[in-house]
Amino acid sequence: MDKATIKAHKISDGEYENILKILGREPNLLELGVFSAMWSEHCSYKSSKKYLNGFPTKAPWVIQGPGENAGVIDVGDGYAAVFKMESHNHPSFIEPYQGAATGVGGILRDVFTMGARVVANMNSLRFGNFLGSDKVARYQRHLIKGSVAGIGHYGNCMGIPTIGGEVSFDESFNGNILVNAFALGLCKSDEIFYAKAEGVGNPVIYVGSKTGRDGLGGAVMASDSFNDENKSLRPTVQVGDPFAEKLLMEACLELFKTDYIIGIQDMGAAGLTSSSFEMAGRSGSGLKMHLDKVPMREEGMTPYELMLSESQERMLICAKKGYEEKIRAIFNKYDLDAEVIGEVTSSGKMELYWHNELVGEIPIEPLSEAAPVLDRPTAKAKYLDEIKNVTINDYKAVSNDEAFDKLLRDPHVLNKSFVYDQYDANIQTNTIKQPGFLGAGVIRVKETGRAVAMGMECSPRHNYVNPKIGAAMAVAASGRKVAMSGAVPLAITDCLNYGNPENPEVMWQFAQGCEGIKEACRELNTPVVSGNVSLYNDTDGVSVYPTPAIVNVGVNEDANKNLPSIFKGENTAIYLLGETSGEFAGSLYMKTLFNVVAGELKDVDYKQERALWDLVIEANKNDILEFANSIGTGGVAMTLAKMACMSGIGATCSCDFEDKRWVFDESFSRAIVGVKDEDKFKSLAQKYGVKAVKIGVTGSNKFEINDIKRDLKQIKEIYLNEFTRLVKQDD
Repeated sequence: MDKATIKAHKISDGEYENILKILGREPNLLELGVFSAMWSEHCSYKSSKKYLNGFPTKAPWVIQGPGENAGVIDVGDGYAAVFKMESHNHPSFIEPYQGAATGVGGILRDVFTMGARVVANMNSLRFGNFLGSDKVARYQRHLIKGSVAGIGHYGNCMGIPTIGGEVSFDESFNGNILVNAFALGLCKSDEIFYAKAEGVGNPVIYVGSKTGRDGLGGAVMASDSFNDENKSLRPTVQVGDPFAEKLLMEACLELFKTDYIIGIQDMGAAGLTSSSFEMAGRSGSGLKMHLDKVPMREEGMTPYELMLSESQERMLICAKKGYEEKIRAIFNKYDLDAEVIGEVTSSGKMELYWHNELVGEIPIEPLSEAAPVLDRPTAKAKYLDEIKNVTINDYKAVSNDEAFDKLLRDPHVLNKSFVYDQYDANIQTNTIKQPGFLGAGVIRVKETGRAVAMGMECSPRHNYVNPKIGAAMAVAASGRKVAMSGAVPLAITDCLNYGNPENPEVMWQFAQGCEGIKEACRELNTPVVSGNVSLYNDTDGVSVYPTPAIVNVGVNEDANKNLPSIFKGENTAIYLLGETSGEFAGSLYMKTLFNVVAGELKDVDYKQERALWDLVIEANKNDILEFANSIGTGGVAMTLAKMACMSGIGATCSCDFEDKRWVFDESFSRAIVGVKDEDKFKSLAQKYGVKAVKIGVTGSNKFEINDIKRDLKQIKEIYLNEFTRLVKQDD
């Protein structure tokens, strides 16, 4: 094999030597392509696996942890929630509409392949600076509009509600946006399906759409940095057909009601290669596949292309022998292909045939289960020494009036109705809380009367300032959002987005982030049940801020007791919960007013965090609270302003802080709650050891907090409409 071909497949010298040992000979092009895909960063996790070991993954309510298509937890009364988050970053930067759309399609298949009907979508989006008229800003606006349209189109066509998410912006994402998709499904807890291929002689059946050349090399492309050579790799971006996926989902759910199959696997990254090797690898089996029997939509396709295509809307099934025609009948009813392309063997090898000629033969276990594990160099990021002693006192004082106006107009704070108005949030009629109404997304489980809450969170700025504490904060804040809805936080899924792992400082950030997640999940008793790692998010040597996006999933025993996140009526007492200590490291205040991301974060107090959750959950059960909202970006002032704008109800508040600027601080483990019975609530807060201070009341057409006084109508107009104006300025 010539060196140029090996290099083009992103195979290192050491990896090629390993391939020679495994095969006992030189690989052919097909075999090299298979190794390249399976050992890519995207599929093998070779740089990250070392640090993922040790994640807390067990609890009495965890049915399935990491290692399957998605994680599964018990949500009561015989039902389970199946959920996961995935990245589709590089494809979305190259082709935002299809990249984002197929990101949604892929995560949906990960969930319904486990036997669950998907009932909720969310997404976490990071873009660069889209303000201004320069080329970068114009392209970022194009990326925002394209990505959002792609997400909306796919989810809406599938008939699945998008019930929430987050959008943030920073120059570090100018050359590499992040598009992370989350999906959650429900099924009976004793009707879960797994990805396995076992039983010698059992048929392997390809189902779904035909295979084309779209997506070729996608997994390898996602495992590389962007540069001038590969920014135009449109052929590596898949083309999605949500209507075909809707049919595929319904066909699979019908199939799951039978006893015809042994296992099923989505054809995601690396397509037929990853699905076949992973199913066989988990079962210790061999497979024989006849690639000329794969349904094709293009002429002249080769075995190489068929194994590595990432065409969408496809699944691989290991069926029980004798049920082939019954399975084919189900998929044909939905106008989908279903073809027997192989069978399970005891050889431990993948044998690939093309018109009865053996064209590839690879031992399965060394490829699927023993991929390279790299121990990349790490080095503490040098920039941290430069920024750790920076405080707000190093900058010229700004009046609270001026600061309020600037923060309110910041894209992080502004209402994202431009985004969520393109998503159908009410299809399936289970959505309890609409996107835009702050806090966690919530759906009802009609069969049980319970509710499932989903909180999504991550602050890239805080992760830049301290990768360990920033990641721990994301775990804590996502759980806090769930708790503020009245639900008990149970488990998380993650999507760990970092820069180039070949940079020791980036690898150090990643290692620190993993330690933060481990610590927070352990202390807060919210294990990790699924997730994704996305590395090489850098362009021309500039890496994105560390962005470990977290979704926490929790359960409220009574769907009628969902706690809103906005004001509900006049004259409700407003309480501030938790300690305010002047936390401005990595804050929106510092970024917006001084264009600085710096400072030193305080540690997360997990006991206080959990006490806050438990207080609000119990107070809600006892019908003491009217609303609850986690305090995050922009501090108390921005949190209250958003609650007032979304509810159309004003507020008069006064906070006795040590420094007047602290209305914008971002101290952890805090919330705003509306209290119906103040005596009972204060007694409960004392029981949990949570500081609870009354700071005002709801009502009037004014918004006031300390020296900031605004007409509610005025700030509503800015908050609700400004983001749309900014994004659509080119239209």
